[in-house]
Amino acid sequence: MITLGILNELEGVRHAFFTRNGGASEGLYASNNCGFGSGDLPSCVAENRRRSMARLDLPGEALVTVHQVHGREVATVERPWPHAEAPKADAMVTNRPGVALGILGADCAPVMFVDPEARVIGAAHAGWRGALAGVTDATVAAMAKLGAAPNRIYAVIGPCIAQRSYEVGPEFPRPFLAENPANTDFFAPSARNGHLMFDLVGYLGRRLGALDLHFVSGVPYDTCREEDRFFSYRRATLRGERDYGRNLSAIALEG
Repeated sequence: MITLGILNELEGVRHAFFTRNGGASEGLYASNNCGFGSGDLPSCVAENRRRSMARLDLPGEALVTVHQVHGREVATVERPWPHAEAPKADAMVTNRPGVALGILGADCAPVMFVDPEARVIGAAHAGWRGALAGVTDATVAAMAKLGAAPNRIYAVIGPCIAQRSYEVGPEFPRPFLAENPANTDFFAPSARNGHLMFDLVGYLGRRLGALDLHFVSGVPYDTCREEDRFFSYRRATLRGERDYGRNLSAIALEG
């Protein structure tokens, strides 16, 4: 699993961006596929989630995830819910110790948040749609309702698709430029005529920076290119594969 030093230095917080390694799944899902939405055996997914939580010294039932829909809805978590009862949302916040907020992805960005003084954490799933809709802004606002202060919040953008792998069509930038013409900064020419390369991490970084948080950072990985470490929807699509695994990221407060 991957952790960030700045969050490791905070007392009372555990976090991890898990890789695809160390699980029980096979084939396209080898090996640590944590997504029940895939075609993997549910028993394998459950075991992978249990193993991931064990690496954080937490029981499997501590993990809570949502039915991600690429929007900006935020769920406030008081206790873990059964997977079948997961609400439709793309972010979660909590002030309850022992609850692990989990984000699933296969190129979209997981974003982890913590206010160590208020002991409030958040986790968001930010693909381009959710990022543009403001899922990170909504997560910070929901944390504030639990007593967090933006100027105390640490935010970390986890492993996701990098600009070098994120080719988009000529119509893609339109809603970003309508939001802010300066967003042209996040598009570079592609080798294919009329296409562009989109910088999701850069865009998220600017949105988070505008919230005046205490600390904002990212990690230098590319889920699409690094097949030995991560599952990737885009890589699977380019290869014509029928399905793909899901990477798990999680954050929890210690009791």
